[in-house]
Amino acid sequence: MCWSATADLAAGAGIAAVGVACVTLTRRARDLPLAALPLLLGAHQIVESVVWDSGGGTRPATVAWAVIALPLLAVWVPAGVLCAAPGHARRRLMVPLAIGAATAAALAYALAARPVRAEIHGHTLGYVVDLSHPELLVAGYLLATVGSFLLSGDRRLLLFGALVGAGAGICWALWELEFVSTWCAFAAVCSVALFGWVRRRPVLPDAGW
Repeated sequence: MCWSATADLAAGAGIAAVGVACVTLTRRARDLPLAALPLLLGAHQIVESVVWDSGGGTRPATVAWAVIALPLLAVWVPAGVLCAAPGHARRRLMVPLAIGAATAAALAYALAARPVRAEIHGHTLGYVVDLSHPELLVAGYLLATVGSFLLSGDRRLLLFGALVGAGAGICWALWELEFVSTWCAFAAVCSVALFGWVRRRPVLPDAGW
């Protein structure tokens, strides 16, 4: 989320460009899902620029935003980390992937069964989703996404997970205060950090499972 349609569109284009660079520089097929994450985040910001322009509500762009933010990322992130992780860490990474899959299933059901509404409050854009047991779903989401980075067995991805956790907390606090939405800046920082990870990956053949 950014503070305006223009900011979202500009941020989305820039983040997507970083994603293209990440994918282009990727030297191992199993790194591609994680390297492509900035492409997904960039598309997410561009979708939200449409939500801003449409004035919020329950329009298709709102639903598309929620699908990417909730069930898709809950599975994409732990699956991408599992693919990219060293062999010794993959067994334990099945845990956040399983949690992410279960969380994504519950979130997808909620999105299919109930309307999603976007509400504009000054320089913030909020999304209202009727969830059963929201605290459990938030915990599952964080364990799947942040948790997978922390269990990755890769020092740079572990540091990235710490950055994601701290940055998400700061962005959430600013959003709760309805001061300004900074998620797009957070996504940009994360995308640049992933670009650095891709550039520093050693040139090795894909390891077997």
